Amino acid sequence: MTTCFSLLDRLVARDYASLAPNGRTIAHVHGTRAARAIVLLHGLSTTPAQFERVALELFERGHNVLVPRLPHHGHANPLSTALARMRAEELYAAATQYVEVAQELGERVTIAGFSLGGMMAAWIGQHYAIDRCVPISPFLGVAIIPNRFMGAVAEQLLRLPNRFHWWNPILRERGPANGYPRYATHAIGHMYRIARALLDEARTIVPRAEHFTIVTNAAEIAVNNYAIRRLYKSWRRQRPGAVELVRITGLPLSHDIVSPLRPWRLADRVHPRLLDAIDPLL
Repeated sequence: MTTCFSLLDRLVARDYASLAPNGRTIAHVHGTRAARAIVLLHGLSTTPAQFERVALELFERGHNVLVPRLPHHGHANPLSTALARMRAEELYAAATQYVEVAQELGERVTIAGFSLGGMMAAWIGQHYAIDRCVPISPFLGVAIIPNRFMGAVAEQLLRLPNRFHWWNPILRERGPANGYPRYATHAIGHMYRIARALLDEARTIVPRAEHFTIVTNAAEIAVNNYAIRRLYKSWRRQRPGAVELVRITGLPLSHDIVSPLRPWRLADRVHPRLLDAIDPLL
């Protein structure tokens, strides 16, 4: 795909032939720079296809929409060990690049993301003067680990040899086909380094985005909702009136509330709420 947007073209050109068909960067763009560009950042071990349904609906509203493939994601081999090479520095660099591409695509910029992507969206909102920041169930810690212990756990994971664990130990590789069925322990450690730095910065430094909407799942089983509330309180203290918390209730125990093919029709139940958070129709 070649467009009139040079930064976008360079980003898309990084997707090489050995990627999975659904592992490539998604770009739904109109012929010109739009009033708003929206970037959607997928979760750990999944692919841009996680946000395909949301991206199409936002594009149909007239926005230019980008769903980039995050570093080391999207390989055709579902048992790829690429995630073992993911580092915090790469995620910082990728986040900066996504903001630059978005500024090329639109006059105003919205950055939204889920889980790992939600953490990256939150980091962008802390550091860049975008219009709207929408972290959805952002990874700021692990649900079953008290946040005061999470830093020590993350550093211990990075000291030990890297290990891969199944998201679903019963289904293993027979689980959902969108992405990798395993995660790398070192990836979790590097992700938390970013999360910990963000939580510390948010306590004393005014975030730069104009508007923040944080989305949480009351039935969350993976990420730490206490840590998310801590970020919300820090941002609200720094920017009263600019920060909103949306708490989705009534779902079964779950984490991925974005992927269209999740069971219990989660996407049908949640997507209207996500669209309202990402693109409120005022």
